[in-house]
Amino acid sequence: MDYSNLGPELLVEAEGPLRIVTLNRPDELNSFNGAMHTAMRRVWDQLVDDEGARAVVLAGAGRVFSAGGYVPDFIRNHHDLAARRRDIREGERLVRAMLSCELPVIAAVHGPAVGLGCSLASMSDFVVMGEDAFLSDPHVAIGLAAGDGGTVTWPWQTSMLVAKEYILLGDRMPAADAARLGLCNRVVPTDQVLATAKEYALRFAELPAQSTRDTKRALNMHLLDSANTVLNFALAAEYESFGTEDIKIRVAEFLGTVDDGSGDVAAAGAPATA
Repeated sequence: MDYSNLGPELLVEAEGPLRIVTLNRPDELNSFNGAMHTAMRRVWDQLVDDEGARAVVLAGAGRVFSAGGYVPDFIRNHHDLAARRRDIREGERLVRAMLSCELPVIAAVHGPAVGLGCSLASMSDFVVMGEDAFLSDPHVAIGLAAGDGGTVTWPWQTSMLVAKEYILLGDRMPAADAARLGLCNRVVPTDQVLATAKEYALRFAELPAQSTRDTKRALNMHLLDSANTVLNFALAAEYESFGTEDIKIRVAEFLGTVDDGSGDVAAAGAPATA
């Protein structure tokens, strides 16, 4: 299977029956620009069509898993309705594509997994976190309705009260708490995260293929039902919140810049938060 059409933002490497999918914008903390967002949405169908693939490891290049959305794009979306509509639609398609992937997905989370990065971990089937890693979904705190990921999965994986606490307040959830609350399977030393994820991925890969894939599909039907219930409203609310003054003010404060109304933000390479 040729994955080169995904572009340099997302790398896919074969290791026997495993496919190592790496978020590859390390200088930008693996934040999701448009190209990486589209690649992440497309990769799931290609993985299912890869006859040699039996399990997937999802990792991040550099020192973090993913810092989420690329913040300068948030200001762009405040002004540019076409870009906003495109990003919201891509978000919906990504969630449905990942939850529909039949292969076991093992997330190797080292460092922060924030916003969309946090959502990717929560949509995986097995999560390995480094001791110093954390999860955080700061959509609400920065002025955005939490349209994707956490609102679909967290109430299933934790409890509704825990989901409300962390999604509404946007607090960091350290790895040990993520394991205790049901969002992480294993916590290991940071330098062992990828190796441990591959070890478990191989265990999944060695299982009978049809029974593994179809049992995962059956389990994920609960999450897809949740997506069918939640996504349309949640993403419509996120679309609306991109147009509010709250997002404009909060992002400007975060970046330490003043938006002049043109949509340009003088902070290329700024870290991401949602």
